[in-house]
Amino acid sequence: MKVALATVLTVLLSVTALLALARMYRGPSLLDRVIAADVLLNTMAGAVGAEAAVNRHATTLPVLVVLSLLGFVGAVALVRFAVREEP
Repeated sequence: MKVALATVLTVLLSVTALLALARMYRGPSLLDRVIAADVLLNTMAGAVGAEAAVNRHATTLPVLVVLSLLGFVGAVALVRFAVREEP
C-alpha cells in the first residue's frame, strides 16, 4: 500500500511540475511565468510534505517552512512590482 501511494504521488507531482515548467517556458507574459514558478515551488513543497508523510518523519519541516516563506515573499514582491508598474 505504501509503495502504491508513493508511486501515485510521484506521478501526480511530476506531471504538475512538468506542466509548470512548460508554462514557464511558453509564457507568454511575465505574470504567467511568475505564477508558474509559484506553482512549481508549491509542488516542491507538496513533494517534500508527501515524502515526510509517507516515511512518517518530521525532519523536513524546516525545508517546508523555508519553501513556504520563499513563496510568500515572492508573491508579495510580485504584487508590489505589478502595482508600481501600473499607470
